[in-house]
Amino acid sequence: MTSPTFKLLVIKTHRKQELRRFYETLGCTFVEEQHGRGPLHLAAEIGEAIFEIYPLPDETSPVDTTTRLGFDVTDLDGVVDKLKTGQSEIVTAVKETAWGKRAVVRDPDGRSVELYQQ
Repeated sequence: MTSPTFKLLVIKTHRKQELRRFYETLGCTFVEEQHGRGPLHLAAEIGEAIFEIYPLPDETSPVDTTTRLGFDVTDLDGVVDKLKTGQSEIVTAVKETAWGKRAVVRDPDGRSVELYQQ
């Protein structure tokens, strides 16, 4: 049996533009999309997958901060420096690991985001 191919990740937020800036710092390029009468949202192609940022339906809906994301970036030190300047929380500073350089940061909603550079 062959492995499935990952195709889509959707996160929802009250801070769509803040998340856009954060993930663009990692190298994502977003376009605005709307499917039918659905909400206007952001979409970025990452390899063969699509990463989307949707607005939460109302201000009382809680944001999911338990989802953990991971990205391989080309300049980890540079990305982390830009995120520090933008007041992002750096959970784990850049360090060498068995998988290459690694850091953990939080996006504006509080999700943990692992960053790697091999």
